[in-house]
Amino acid sequence: MSILGKLFPETLFPRKLSAEAEQRLRLAQARAEESLIRAHVDNALHFVETLAPELTFERALDVYIREMGVPDPLASIIATRALVQLGDALTPSYAAERAEVGTVPMPRLRLDDFDDHKRRRQAKA
Repeated sequence: MSILGKLFPETLFPRKLSAEAEQRLRLAQARAEESLIRAHVDNALHFVETLAPELTFERALDVYIREMGVPDPLASIIATRALVQLGDALTPSYAAERAEVGTVPMPRLRLDDFDDHKRRRQAKA
């Protein structure tokens, strides 16, 4: 290995890829990003279900995003997709119309979760 090779490794100056390779790379990257988003949504929904007795679903999603250190553009996508799935759980007839293969089982939620949470906190005080 030459001295220039040690100072300037190929990783600093990657070779130019062909157009076909660039396209395959973009497709693979999109697939990886989608898998990452799905994993985050699945885990966020599990987080919501686990913390349901203590936190509202909005607060649990906020805590998940903050604790996992998810950056802002990705955090918005994850929160939106999780809320869509939670909304589908509240409206089963609409969810049945949109049913897709590989959907995540959803926790049971009620529209009055916040009121129940507030009452429990007041009872403890």
